[in-house]
Amino acid sequence: MENRLDEAASPYLRQHADNPVAWQPWDEAALELARERDAPIFLSIGYAACHWCHVMADESFEDPEIAETLNEAFVPIKVDREERPDVDTLYMNVCQMVRGSGGWPLSVWLTPEGKPFHVGTYFPPEATANMPSFGSVLGDIADSWNDPEGRSRLESQADQWASSTKGELEGTPDRSGEAPGEGFLDTAANAAVRGADREAGGWGQGQKFPHPGRIHLLLRAYDATDRDTYRDVALETLDAMASGGLYDHVGGGFHRYCVDREWTVPHFEKMLYDNAEIPRAFLAGYRLTGEERYAEIASETFAFLERELTHPDGGFYSTLDAESEDSTGSREEGAFYVWTPETVREAVDDPTAAELFCERYGVTDSGNFENGTTVLTESTPIGELAADAVMDTDSVEALLETARSQLFEARESRPRPPRDGKVLAGWNGLMISALAEGALALNPTYADLAEAALEFCRDRLWEDEGTQDGDVGRLNRRFERGEVGISGYLEDYAYLGRGAFDLYQATGDVEHLQFALQLGRAIRASFYEESEGTLYFTPTGGEELIARPQQLADSSTPSSTGVAVQLLAALSAFDPDAGFDAVVDSVLETHASTLESNPITHTSLTLAAIDRSVGSPELTVAAGELPPAWREALSGTYLPGRTLSVRPPTESGLSAWLDAIGLEDAPPIWAGRDAVDGRETVYACRSFTCSPPTHDIEEAIEWLREAED
Repeated sequence: MENRLDEAASPYLRQHADNPVAWQPWDEAALELARERDAPIFLSIGYAACHWCHVMADESFEDPEIAETLNEAFVPIKVDREERPDVDTLYMNVCQMVRGSGGWPLSVWLTPEGKPFHVGTYFPPEATANMPSFGSVLGDIADSWNDPEGRSRLESQADQWASSTKGELEGTPDRSGEAPGEGFLDTAANAAVRGADREAGGWGQGQKFPHPGRIHLLLRAYDATDRDTYRDVALETLDAMASGGLYDHVGGGFHRYCVDREWTVPHFEKMLYDNAEIPRAFLAGYRLTGEERYAEIASETFAFLERELTHPDGGFYSTLDAESEDSTGSREEGAFYVWTPETVREAVDDPTAAELFCERYGVTDSGNFENGTTVLTESTPIGELAADAVMDTDSVEALLETARSQLFEARESRPRPPRDGKVLAGWNGLMISALAEGALALNPTYADLAEAALEFCRDRLWEDEGTQDGDVGRLNRRFERGEVGISGYLEDYAYLGRGAFDLYQATGDVEHLQFALQLGRAIRASFYEESEGTLYFTPTGGEELIARPQQLADSSTPSSTGVAVQLLAALSAFDPDAGFDAVVDSVLETHASTLESNPITHTSLTLAAIDRSVGSPELTVAAGELPPAWREALSGTYLPGRTLSVRPPTESGLSAWLDAIGLEDAPPIWAGRDAVDGRETVYACRSFTCSPPTHDIEEAIEWLREAED
């Protein structure tokens, strides 16, 4: 048995190609090897930017004795969770069920049939008060497997865990027959408020994770009710994320999460999905409040993405690692991002600017991180700095910007965090949505970045075979080093479909709508099971695992089921005969009791249910393109859940569009909505009621607001 990871496309798997462990990728050959050897599988799941994955690799997977035990007694399999979220979901569910929590690296021991019987996360090389050593765990399991009585116990446990996992992930509740109604928005928002940390922002009293969906929920509830508490909790969280260590104050962009309640010290990896979903929340906050700082955060994050996570041909890479080399050449978490007073003074020419920067961002001799270094946080208000320095605030801000620019240049000479260069369809879809919203809210040129990414995914990952015969196309998940692979999951179709639809709204380009409709039809054909009334995460006819999971809850990414339902509901306005409405209603009815019992764990699906109950606002613009003045009016308007549709100004021009998206007749959102008097015209609708046509976008927006009340 030899290590087979050297030819893997995944950068994470290639990181382990030189381990003495004879790692196998998750494929039929590895599973057959376990069956042939009648040996248990040791499954290790992680990702390239995972700090503790690197730690366990250095401590254990490079150890010759550990490798010998793994190679002789087990079939060791390594999985990149970003490539195979289906495998990760299955066994993470087991870990959470058994241990009460989970994380990465995820360590699972399986029978040759893939049934789990022991699970954990990181194991140290030496035993601690709370954890056994990795070597002792391996030895105990190997001994039990080779003892008939012990093996019988392990296999019995495996059967029980597999059965529980199948029931948990595949099962659907009895349909209530009624999706949540109009009052559900208040119910869900109140649940979000109850769990909020009103002192430090965010949710919970320990580690702080970004929860963009909850922010959208609260802002929407405030917009509907004018209850200040909803707005306050959302803005407190946005402010905490913007001012604390989660945000990179020198280079822009967000780290994964913070290890403390006060949002001071992050885990430093930067994930594409966080840097898509978090800016969308800031854009919503900007539109609701007009707070320019929120717009700046989104813009700076988009600049980081364009600079550091963009493929030359237009797609977006997946992650930046948490670790990089420090001044001694050792790999350390956060080394690229932290500062000391000395390193600030070395980088900044003006001593006053350097001193102001240290005071503003809390850079001290003692530091707030390891070895006396400091993670930058906004520690002193600008007004206080100005008063202490006897300067006006504009002068202080100018000096701080000079210091920030020079620190950025100095940081560029540091060893950079490694980048995971795979391009994932779903994560690119999230980024395309964020940029499309940025194009409407801030700068139309963000649509260019989004269009390049969508074209990349469409050209390389979408297989449009057989669609002329009524079949749907096929989406691949991953592109890396010229290699395309892995059949797409529901999140790939849903996220990329939403991205294409949002880009259509931002640009009016019907090709993007056509692609969104293709993906929507594929979702209905490949992931919806009418008999169960639900959407599954894996396609019909896909690889058989011990369970076919659903993804109902939001986690580090939004629920793929929730995003799919939102997408299909929006697309039903353009293709009412595609059966999208039936899927939306069925899924919401099936999972109504789940949403009502825990709405904030299922925020994306909750928002879909709210849209369904209250009706989404629609603006149909009959014009060659969205007029610049109308775009400006929409940029500062908060219209949650809206559909913005641009169509040709005349019926004759519309016929070519209908051909492009495969429709014979104009859908209701376009039918009869020509330009009036040869001028750009807008039609506003909500809940099957429409305004008269108008040439004034502000008038249409006001009509929507009154219709909501």
